[in-house]
Amino acid sequence: MANKGSSISTLRGVGPAKAAAYAKLGIYTTTDLLYHFPRAYENRGDVHLLSEAPEDGRVATVLTVGSEPKSTRIRGRMSLLKFKAFDESGVCEITYFNQEYLKSRFLLGSTFRFYGKVQRTARRYKMTAPESEPVEDGVPLPDLLPVYRLSEGLTPKQVITNVQAVMSEAAQAEDPLPNEIRLAERLPTLAFALRNIHNPTDYVSLAAAKRRLIFDEFFVFALGLSLTKQKAVRSGAPICDKSDLTPLLAQLPYTLTGAQRRTIAEIAADMAGDRPMSRIVVGDVGCGKTVCAAAAMLIAIQSGRQAALMAPTEILARQHYEDLAPIFAKMGITAELLIGATTAAKKRRIKEGLADGSLPLVIGTQALLSDGVEFAAPGLIVTDEQHRFGVRQRAVLSEKNEHAHMLVMSATPIPRSLALALYGDLELSRIDEMPAGRQTVDTFVVDESYRPRLHAFMEKLCAEGGQVYVVCPAVEERDAEPDELLLDEIGETAPLSDRPPLKAAVQYAAELQEALPDLPVALVHGKMKSKEKEKVMADFAAGNTRILVSTTVIEVGVNVPNACLMVVENAERFGLSQLHQLRGRVGRGKRKSYCVLVSDTDKETDSTAAKRLSVMRSTHDGFAIAERDLALRGPGDFLSGADSDAIRQSGGVKFRLAALCDDTGLLTAAFAEARALIAADEGLAEHPLLRATVDRMFTLDADTIS
Repeated sequence: MANKGSSISTLRGVGPAKAAAYAKLGIYTTTDLLYHFPRAYENRGDVHLLSEAPEDGRVATVLTVGSEPKSTRIRGRMSLLKFKAFDESGVCEITYFNQEYLKSRFLLGSTFRFYGKVQRTARRYKMTAPESEPVEDGVPLPDLLPVYRLSEGLTPKQVITNVQAVMSEAAQAEDPLPNEIRLAERLPTLAFALRNIHNPTDYVSLAAAKRRLIFDEFFVFALGLSLTKQKAVRSGAPICDKSDLTPLLAQLPYTLTGAQRRTIAEIAADMAGDRPMSRIVVGDVGCGKTVCAAAAMLIAIQSGRQAALMAPTEILARQHYEDLAPIFAKMGITAELLIGATTAAKKRRIKEGLADGSLPLVIGTQALLSDGVEFAAPGLIVTDEQHRFGVRQRAVLSEKNEHAHMLVMSATPIPRSLALALYGDLELSRIDEMPAGRQTVDTFVVDESYRPRLHAFMEKLCAEGGQVYVVCPAVEERDAEPDELLLDEIGETAPLSDRPPLKAAVQYAAELQEALPDLPVALVHGKMKSKEKEKVMADFAAGNTRILVSTTVIEVGVNVPNACLMVVENAERFGLSQLHQLRGRVGRGKRKSYCVLVSDTDKETDSTAAKRLSVMRSTHDGFAIAERDLALRGPGDFLSGADSDAIRQSGGVKFRLAALCDDTGLLTAAFAEARALIAADEGLAEHPLLRATVDRMFTLDADTIS
């Protein structure tokens, strides 16, 4: 929907403080709020008698008030409100803290649907501060109640109230999806989808709404990629046809694999033409992508042009510089490092060298996107770990160097069909062959009972000079999901209480330091500032800390040859491709390396998770793992991370629901429809509302390139 809506401050009860709280969630307008989809649903339609209520987790129960509420004062200002309510199976004591105003709500003889945890002692039941809704004849209660992501200063009731206030916009929303496509794909209207994603009448309506909104995200994303590719297909690129790689190959202590030779040949062929290369190289960690990039940079420089390599973090950029600069120096080629920590004087000299053409090669971070960085003879731009950069960021870099060739690298093995969809603006090279001598990381799946032995193993490896990664799915304990039905589990009835509790990085780092007092333990997670994260990672790379506890921010990171053990907590909560990426952090040196997946998941109740862990134990081919992941989980896992503090996104475009998609067919259909529409209406001139929606999705927030 292209309409931006009114300011969020126009809603009743939303003053400056509440508007600031909404801004933390990226919500500035009423349309933003309408597209702030629930992250979960409370299943209040599954009503239990008190005697049948499960002991763990929250549950709905219908009770009649059997005594008048009485309020008592405790501890000065604190008050307790208590009353009894009953059903045919028993009597429950209900307690509220500091909510005396509820006294007039719970009238003797009135009936409510309560939602909360039922505690049982002998034949007595208790509920503390349950949610409640009056049961009235002829007034149906919703089975599914939405649960929204919050920020400090917002309450669930506030957000629900505000969302309901903007639901009229859903009914009036112009539908940008062409009607013939909607009918062909059997999708509901946009108005239906928005209404039922917030206020689902049942699981069927919710599933239909979810399917339509996911299709929209894939469809608009596909259109944006197609438009980007159209813009990129132009002549005028520098012809870089000097490709004598002998000086580079002579310095390598190994022979190129067949996959590397094939990839370099594809790159050389692209660069020899007058259309800008736009190619992605995908392959496992350690498969040799960087050598292919070095070959491309040498081709550009030999042809009289300049080359740049952009990495997502300062520490990774520095690592590339330390690896590549000496190699290029032996060929008489100067390379410089441009990062945030570069001194002002050196930044000035680097910019001058790029502007006058005297500096042929620069390696850096997003500082390369900043004002004042201009190339006299742009030839090649390389971006590493492409999923950390967006389509729009690549476009910004391309626009700054209008006719340069573009090469991007990703260490995420991905099925070809999905790669062609997600990277539709790029040609694809796959390095599907590992260099000889690359060690296999032994992988084990254990449960919580192995904890003492695991700590002892960490201690042993560190005593031998090794280092250990420990990855947790949550930052802090409060980040763990409550006992609710998650959006990506629509149709399942198992509550989250059946799952093992999440291991939180902050708390576990403290526990581990106490358990292993002689080993320096460090902590890194996505809520830390960039400089803090860089410092922690640099200390670990230097060997100053032996154990690094983190969230998945280390999924792509610096090379630490001494790291020989990867421990993944709650491994059942991660996708196969992500687990494989994490495993790739170890086994990069000469030490025998191991990956331990810790999971207490029940094989019978979560068979999919059990299959994933079994695949990890038996398979080490990244592309084979990616195919299995796609079959088990669908494309969503490739669009998101399991890190609780990460924004779900792909290519810099924020996905609200598509990251939860488990239907590869929906992705395929959306891209097919997008290609057909672009073929018929190249610039979407006949679909202005759809074009506006695409432009809005691909709008780049200035903060992402600052």
